[in-house]
Amino acid sequence: MAYDFKREFRDLYQPKTAPALVDVPAMTFAAVAGAGDPNEEGGAYKRALELLYAFSYTVKMSKMGDWQPEGYFDYVVPPLEGLWWGGEGAFDGTGVADKAALSWVSLIRQPDFVTPGTLPAIREMAAEKKPDLAGALESGELRLVRFSEGRCAQSMHRGPYDEEGATISKLAAFIGAQSLRLDISEVGGSRPRDILGALDCDGGVPAVRLHHEIYLGDPRRTKPENLRTVIRHPVA
Repeated sequence: MAYDFKREFRDLYQPKTAPALVDVPAMTFAAVAGAGDPNEEGGAYKRALELLYAFSYTVKMSKMGDWQPEGYFDYVVPPLEGLWWGGEGAFDGTGVADKAALSWVSLIRQPDFVTPGTLPAIREMAAEKKPDLAGALESGELRLVRFSEGRCAQSMHRGPYDEEGATISKLAAFIGAQSLRLDISEVGGSRPRDILGALDCDGGVPAVRLHHEIYLGDPRRTKPENLRTVIRHPVA
């Protein structure tokens, strides 16, 4: 049976709707940074998802080829994730008046056998499968980052993304009731690529901590009413 990160780490990927605390360990991610409305057809966000899924499924399906990363094991590709910010102050996922003003780092977790040393070979394989993405892959638009979020509060949101406000309010009340504080960085108009660089701290907790969403199921194909999204906020 293929290794399933969601099953093995239920505390990270299968929280209840009631908020809870979680300690998030170091993980390796394929990541693409950008800005703009995530709903824009043909926009930067949609392009980022194409890159991430192409890379991630190339790694998984390397089991069928002549080369696999050392230590390869069969696994289920983990869900898409996103770190978001926009405007001034600490962005908690609410008050989005203009989605075109959003910035983001989109991520998909990778097994630990995906390393900087394996990156060139995987990029080349992905470009062969998706020639239209070859330029973006070769440019380094997709990077590997490794970091730990540390202590966070999280809960499951069910339904459309535009209705996340109620879930986020419950999460904020829970954080206060635990005598903790929200520890989201005020990054304002920081460039997405700068934030991406700040995240890559070789497994430590980065100085930049952001509003985090994990999308269970493929958000490109799931009906809004069936969406399940983990909302995660760093705390201190």
